[in-house]
Amino acid sequence: MGRQQKKTVTGRVLHDPVKDKLRPIFPLDLSRCRTIDDLVRAMGNTAFTGRQIGDAADVLEAMARDKDCFVVMTLSGALTVGKMGLIFCDLIESGVVNAIVSTGALMAHGLVEATGRSHFRYDARMNDKMLFEAGYNRVYDSLEPEVNLDHVEEVMQRLLNEWDANDVVCRWEIHRRIGEFLQKHAPGRGILKSAFQHDVPVFVPAFSDSELGIDFALHKIARQKENRPVLRFDPFEDFEKFANTMLATKRMGIFTVGGGVPRNWSQQFGVYAELLARRGYKKLPLKRYNYGLRICPEPVSWGGLSGSTYTEAVSWGKFVPPEEGGRFAEVFDDATVALPLIVGAVLERLGHFKHDK
Repeated sequence: MGRQQKKTVTGRVLHDPVKDKLRPIFPLDLSRCRTIDDLVRAMGNTAFTGRQIGDAADVLEAMARDKDCFVVMTLSGALTVGKMGLIFCDLIESGVVNAIVSTGALMAHGLVEATGRSHFRYDARMNDKMLFEAGYNRVYDSLEPEVNLDHVEEVMQRLLNEWDANDVVCRWEIHRRIGEFLQKHAPGRGILKSAFQHDVPVFVPAFSDSELGIDFALHKIARQKENRPVLRFDPFEDFEKFANTMLATKRMGIFTVGGGVPRNWSQQFGVYAELLARRGYKKLPLKRYNYGLRICPEPVSWGGLSGSTYTEAVSWGKFVPPEEGGRFAEVFDDATVALPLIVGAVLERLGHFKHDK
């Protein structure tokens, strides 16, 4: 604080905020906002969730500009049904994101999108029993036609039929091969296609909890009926791939949308690295995330990991404390609102979009 003033009769010492170098906030003047970045910077000078969005963009920009930082994006929720898929493609194609950890459902719905199929609006007057009978699966306010998922199974069975039974199956390799398939056969954009093109591994820890996992189970039954060798599945191939990738980094950042298994699986790498050293398996320095950005509306009071703070994760050895240079931002908002603003602003700052003038 700056030089103190005299005490008032109530004992308070009233400071000058300018001398104390406090940061002022300003009214949001829409007449001066011409771009997404203009708007987000202006929001950062306001309050509440608007300020969170502005601060989050600054942290994501810092991650993106740190050439020694390897950025992991974790995804949960029905974000591809929610039509956020091309934003993830932009993050991959711009080089901001270097690895993805996701729910299986999100990748399955993204595959639907990448192969040219559509999702549809749900009308609240529709009866869910009738939707089931018609083959329309409801995801909150949107519909995933069952015929889309039948098409996903066709893609999966084609890829799994070509899999050498002598090769162990792991999740990141399945998703890499789907991306390769999309590269050859799908003209449009898609997360797994962009990931394949830019050598970004995609990990799905809860693979069996998804359409793709169900398709793998069905493929096993088909092989058994045909007396073919059953494919061997090893989830720890993914864990080792992720761990070895992260151990090779200088600095790490995590960009979490939602929470759940993808967030926890990614964050526990710091615990794993610390245990390797403390329990005598390897001589390693502490490997903790230097940056963190989280978009999730879940509050801390619910007690779940999705709503837990980054400062709580510091106590587990997952993040570098702010006192040692860790930099974090947390946005308590719906991702379909916050994500386009934050990512749009940062990609604009990085010059990713080459709009015609």
